[in-house]
Amino acid sequence: MAQDKKKLVEAITAQEDDFAQWYTDICTKAELVEYSSVKGFVVVRPYGYAIWENIQRLMDARFKATGHENVAMPLLIPESLLKKEGELVNGFAPEVAWVTAGGAEPLEERLAVRPTSETLFSDHFAHVLHSYRDLPLLYNQWCSVVRWEKSTRPFLRTREFWWQEGHTIHETAAEAEAETQQQLNCYADFCERELCIPVIRGRKTDKEKFAGAEATYSIEAMMKDGKALQSGTSHYFGDKFSRAYDVTFTGRDNTLQYPYQTSWGSSTRLIGAIIMAHGDDDGLILPPAIAPYQVVVVPIAAHKPGVAEKAKALAAEIAKIARVKLDDSDKAPGWKFSQWEMKGVPLRVEVGPRDLEQGQCVLVRRDTREKQIVQLEALADAIPAALEALARDLYDRARANLEARTTAAATMDEVKAQAARQTGFIKTMWCGELACEEAMKEQAGLTSRNMPFAQEHISDVCPVCGKPARHMVVWGVAY
Repeated sequence: MAQDKKKLVEAITAQEDDFAQWYTDICTKAELVEYSSVKGFVVVRPYGYAIWENIQRLMDARFKATGHENVAMPLLIPESLLKKEGELVNGFAPEVAWVTAGGAEPLEERLAVRPTSETLFSDHFAHVLHSYRDLPLLYNQWCSVVRWEKSTRPFLRTREFWWQEGHTIHETAAEAEAETQQQLNCYADFCERELCIPVIRGRKTDKEKFAGAEATYSIEAMMKDGKALQSGTSHYFGDKFSRAYDVTFTGRDNTLQYPYQTSWGSSTRLIGAIIMAHGDDDGLILPPAIAPYQVVVVPIAAHKPGVAEKAKALAAEIAKIARVKLDDSDKAPGWKFSQWEMKGVPLRVEVGPRDLEQGQCVLVRRDTREKQIVQLEALADAIPAALEALARDLYDRARANLEARTTAAATMDEVKAQAARQTGFIKTMWCGELACEEAMKEQAGLTSRNMPFAQEHISDVCPVCGKPARHMVVWGVAY
């Protein structure tokens, strides 16, 4: 059994040896994805998709609790429609995939495979919106989009990826702005409570905002290697898209007015965040809320009288309080332990002949490998408690990593020294000028992550140019 476990663990590259290869190893060996025959595209395998389904289920419930409804928009966008909003088409032009023929016949107009759906929603709003009484329209869709990325990596950046994109229109600018803030907080709460990943909430700089937006807000998470992962964005468009697509409504004063729009999105990139925020050299460690199986039951010496039957009965009881998998395959217990550790199942329940004699089982946490002897009658209480403790500890460890790798700097010399010492977040003041933002990347290799809502006063001046500072910015190296 020890040899089986050692062999399987060695199949994963150690994080400290090559973090990028470690990540890829987990994606494939934990059976989350498989590379497809189409370059840049992946097959999301059942276990990976089950994680996404749990994310969908929990997020969708949050959206519906705030009045949002799900819709489905077309996959293709006429080129003329996409071009109506200049900033959007210019921002996405390098990544758009085009359909130029239908069967054997060339199309009269190229059709874009949706890279995002602002144009489709705006066109739809123009047809269905009539009066202020129709507002707000709070829509969301779950779909895939295509962006022709040059460099790809499973979940983080693939040419097709799965996401949700919310699109809403409102009577007033204040209502639309409140929507963007609400949805950003929704993402942040979800990441912190369900995924056990702390995030920084803030506004993007104009350089980093979404093409066509007046303001973009983001949540930024830190991975174990200190790099940033943008984990959700929310955009305020003002009435820019409404004017471009002639979306109007009759207002309370009986005049035609333009509504104010928002969009917001998160994607399967969150699965990448889970891997890189919590995983170890043995594989995934899944937060209980989104784990396909929260508990795996492994019988020990299943051929002995009563063991297999008891394991099956235990799994049936556990199913009342948690998502459970009974591994009654004929593989050796050590292989099973390694396999389910690789897949990140939060808890393992072991039961063997000796356990039957004493009316107990062994409960093992995936993150710490801590073993707990639990009387069978107490298992219904022990499992929820262990899942809660594991989730809390995952968050605390991720928070500790974030805090340990976040520093403040007042001068460029300090920025460069800290960037050279470790990968992480560096907080500085900023004058607001694009030239200084670009200089930060050129001189220190850092990009702006966001301007946190929780502003701090680090110094009075911008470290790049020495002019009076306007904002505190978090900088980092991003995926």
